[in-house]
Amino acid sequence: MRRFLIWSALAVAIGLAIAGTGYWAYWNFYARFQPVTVTRNQADIQRLLDEASWLSGGGGGEPLYVIGYRDSASFQRYQREEADRLRAGGVEMRVIAFARPDREGAPQSTPSERSTIAELWLSRDWSLYERWMATPARSWTAAGIPDADGNLARTAVVEASHQFTIRLNDLLRDAGVPTGYPLVIWRDREGFLKACACADRRSWVFVRDDVGAPDDLSTPTPPDPVDLAPGAPPPVATEGALPYPNLGPIPPLDGGAVPTDPTATPSPERPGAPRTEPARPTTPQAPPQPSQQEDTTFF
Repeated sequence: MRRFLIWSALAVAIGLAIAGTGYWAYWNFYARFQPVTVTRNQADIQRLLDEASWLSGGGGGEPLYVIGYRDSASFQRYQREEADRLRAGGVEMRVIAFARPDREGAPQSTPSERSTIAELWLSRDWSLYERWMATPARSWTAAGIPDADGNLARTAVVEASHQFTIRLNDLLRDAGVPTGYPLVIWRDREGFLKACACADRRSWVFVRDDVGAPDDLSTPTPPDPVDLAPGAPPPVATEGALPYPNLGPIPPLDGGAVPTDPTATPSPERPGAPRTEPARPTTPQAPPQPSQQEDTTFF
């Protein structure tokens, strides 16, 4: 009895270990990268997105919001790699950029970044945003853009971007969405609001599958053209049949002309070399003469 209890306890421990390992693997390699369906505060979240100064390069279709800050490498990489795929799937990517607030008195943004954020929220200029993202952060001086520091109105705009991010993260945290950037928010085909803290690129494929965006944008290489004889009709593609051989131009018969395209203009004929007749004998041969023998005369 004691041995039975020991082996039973050992089997239960092994089963629990296997189940725990399987659940951890499922969560670590699959579940944690899936988007979260927002079941709380949907109206407040949608109102915040509509009132924010989002930027878009066009494309039409269903909107997909991407929220992040300039120095986030995953935020930049997501736009660079996923924008064309989303556009091909009929999705309009709307970007909301913000400047991070100070942390314990230490600034997390530069004066040029704050000035650019204020200008983008006021003008919503997509071309300015493209130039900003294409320029390294250390080389961007925000030339021609009014300074946000010392300008009460533009400082209030930068502060509005801070408050937007804080409020949005609070609403999403109540719905079970972790904080991470880029923060991607969209509505699926059934109209449910979904969100993804897509800092890890392994979660991007779930967003593409949910909105119907393609994974590969490469186009197939067209086949090489087939050489055809002048005036010949194009070959008809038949499944499972061999291609008709290319015989080239047909040689003329009995010295005739080579057949050409009936629509082509005939070229003038060139005089050829004269034909030589066979030589004829000048003196005709004499007919055979009869000769007489003893019994028969032969001709």
